[in-house]
Amino acid sequence: MFISFEGTEGVGKSTLIATLQQALSAQYEVILTREPGGTPLAEKIRAVLLQPDQEKMANATELLLLYAARAQHLEHVILPALAQQKIVLCDRFVDASIAYQHGGRGMDLAQIQLLTEHFVQRLPDLTFWLDAPVELGIQRAQKRGELDRFEQEKRAFFTRVRASYQQLFLQYPQRIVRLDATQNAEQLAKQALTLLREQLAAHR
Repeated sequence: MFISFEGTEGVGKSTLIATLQQALSAQYEVILTREPGGTPLAEKIRAVLLQPDQEKMANATELLLLYAARAQHLEHVILPALAQQKIVLCDRFVDASIAYQHGGRGMDLAQIQLLTEHFVQRLPDLTFWLDAPVELGIQRAQKRGELDRFEQEKRAFFTRVRASYQQLFLQYPQRIVRLDATQNAEQLAKQALTLLREQLAAHR
């Protein structure tokens, strides 16, 4: 089963994924991965994407780099793991490209859909959308230390990203589950684990 985790900055995705991996590992073989990244080459692309730089990155460059990393990630991590009947927990996937590059950057949705159609062979079976007010997420991200290129965006950018996630949630209610990320980490993990175990039982 392929499970992705989505949301704006500072909503607690990494903490939740690590907790779920630990809880499921006694019963299942679980792979924890992330986007952009997941392979040595894709992690190098991630470093380029997240590094604040003097040269402003074009929106098209950002989108194409993300999909280049995704293609590598799919071929070398996600698809092989699923073929071996493993559970894949992935921090961000295609929904992030729609939310950030279409919603946040204002890029043409058709361009993103075209890349997905041609280069993404598998979509998640289940997506957890961790939703919290933008201001709360920004405050949490700032507490982690130095901000990356995306985290340095203005509040209006993240407001558009969150609105795009809301649209995706309404568009794909069978796949996307909204979690209230204002809860503490323990409450969030308990809710997510209950829902995930139900989905895994149904998926057998």
